[in-house]
Amino acid sequence: MMPRYNFIEELRWRNMIQDVVPGTEDLLNGKMVNGYIGFDPTADSLGVGNMVQIMTLLHFQRAGHKPFALVGGATGMVGDPSGKSAERNLLSEEVLQHNLSRQKAQLEKFLDFDCGANSAVIVNNYDWFKNFSFLDFIRDVGKHITVNYMLSKDSVKMRLENGMSFTEFSYQLVQGYDFYHLWKHQGMQLQMGGSDQWGNIVTGTELIRKIDGGEAFALTTPLIKKADGTKFGKSEGGNIWLDPKRTSPYAFYQFWLRATDADVQNYIRIFSLKTREEIESIEPSQLQKELAKEVTVRVHGADAYNNAVKASEILFGKGTTDELSALDEDTLLSAMEGVPQAVIARSEIEAGINIVDFLSEKINLMPSKTEARKMLQGNGISINKGKVSDQAYAISAKDLIRNKYVLAQKGKKEYCLVTVS
Repeated sequence: MMPRYNFIEELRWRNMIQDVVPGTEDLLNGKMVNGYIGFDPTADSLGVGNMVQIMTLLHFQRAGHKPFALVGGATGMVGDPSGKSAERNLLSEEVLQHNLSRQKAQLEKFLDFDCGANSAVIVNNYDWFKNFSFLDFIRDVGKHITVNYMLSKDSVKMRLENGMSFTEFSYQLVQGYDFYHLWKHQGMQLQMGGSDQWGNIVTGTELIRKIDGGEAFALTTPLIKKADGTKFGKSEGGNIWLDPKRTSPYAFYQFWLRATDADVQNYIRIFSLKTREEIESIEPSQLQKELAKEVTVRVHGADAYNNAVKASEILFGKGTTDELSALDEDTLLSAMEGVPQAVIARSEIEAGINIVDFLSEKINLMPSKTEARKMLQGNGISINKGKVSDQAYAISAKDLIRNKYVLAQKGKKEYCLVTVS
């Protein structure tokens, strides 16, 4: 199968090229090529940081090549030192297998596994390492790579001062052998990955050259950082995951929607499948919305995207009490993450709490009763998205959403989510 378009040119326009072994572009222009990227199984979900590599495989497949996703059942037992300042905790085989099964299911949402010659394939390096003895490995693989070569790698240099175990030191040999094994048995000619993997990847090309006199190629993508220099893929609540149980679809949608103007110019090239012409035709003010929609639909589906949009409009637009009440609990709590919270005993709610006391003493949304009265008089208070101006109003069981919550709002943007215990 001939390639459909120039994969390297596509990545270059999308700012997704860091390092390339000479000859890679010529290799890709003439025929369908088998290429792979490895995924770390230390968590039971991939995160948005992994999406850079997932998108690389997607573009690789769309260009007419055959993508392989390697899940590291064996390398996960060793731990990759690249980019790490300390030894990582090793995982049990049971935990690893759970993580691998969850990650496989996520990868299957992105790549096409049923499209003929260039259908995607998932491989697990545990399959070829499980019967490979230590003595055989150091004899047949270790003898081809010098200690000086291994010490020259950045992933090792960064750790020499504080020390690193032999386990992590040997990681580059294990990953390098993956490339050799896939080159030998699957016709793999290209390994791709993040720029922090360059040393591990070229160890593979070195093994292929030294063991069999073969030739293989490599390509890395830059590590994505925000315009302010901070790490991409994190929010105030931590990592942004692809698993809806770890990061709700609403929070996932909001992560992209809240990208700065400087960041979204880069993100939309990397994480969108839109063409150059389509991206350049989008109004700058609409980039966040377009990107948030495309990525949320791809990861969580159209229904989850529509629910996220609806929740955003209800909470931060002109939503009604009925619309707020219709939100599911997970979406409501996700939307209120980071918002001030308060807890009130059910007995107090059932007895009724005067709105002025509620705002100023129970939940501290207002600094004093006087300020609370002024805000009520000025029509600046909402309970569950409904305006309240009556200073004699009592908060009671009738105001509970899902028999558990009250959403108090001051002005347009200040909220307090009250939970009844």
